[in-house]
Amino acid sequence: MQERAARTRQAVLEAAADEFAERGYEGASLQRMVWRAATSIGALTFHFGNKTALAEEVSAAGHARFESCLEDLAAAPDPLRELRTLIGALARLAHEDTFVRATRRLEADRPGEVPPLTEVWLPVLRGLLDRAHHAQRLRPGVSPGDAVALLAHLAEGAMAAHGATRDSAWDAVWDSVWNVVLHGLAADRTEQADQADQAGQTGRAGRMDAPDATEPTTLTDSTTLTECGAEPA
Repeated sequence: MQERAARTRQAVLEAAADEFAERGYEGASLQRMVWRAATSIGALTFHFGNKTALAEEVSAAGHARFESCLEDLAAAPDPLRELRTLIGALARLAHEDTFVRATRRLEADRPGEVPPLTEVWLPVLRGLLDRAHHAQRLRPGVSPGDAVALLAHLAEGAMAAHGATRDSAWDAVWDSVWNVVLHGLAADRTEQADQADQAGQTGRAGRMDAPDATEPTTLTDSTTLTECGAEPA
């Protein structure tokens, strides 16, 4: 009996995520949810009470999936390479995970009532840019704060675009965009060598948190990724 109740609850939750992702909070219908879940209104209200409670449950599940995926992302020695992986993972989740799509839609429909997903991924992005700054991987004159603002907008745009479609054309555009962003953010090899020399003069011996100071970060660099964080090919 308990196992059947758990299956019914999960079916309703998944149906609600589909409905919220497609129609938003106001447009979502409890009747369509129970039709999708092959159950009854009575079962829905027994497990969740009302549409508001369902929206909160769906949002909580979306946050949990986001957190789980980001925790499982493979680390890279070069923080700029890891940044590309992060933004690719955000875009993929926004396209492939119904609970994440539903959470983003609910966040837009009910600002202030649904915790923003930026609370999950923005600290990760900020931490990677701090690493890049301390490793002298950012171009001179580029502050971590400015880079956070730029990449946060890029991430939001990637999630919005990727949430609507996924095809080879989108992947090609993403590769081109990242090349432009990287050109503006990353220190080139000459700049890295100058920075290393300056660091050595102050006793830091030019330590750099990069896989190889002579090897620039490019789009063709390979990184081991989890399924949820696989970046565009």
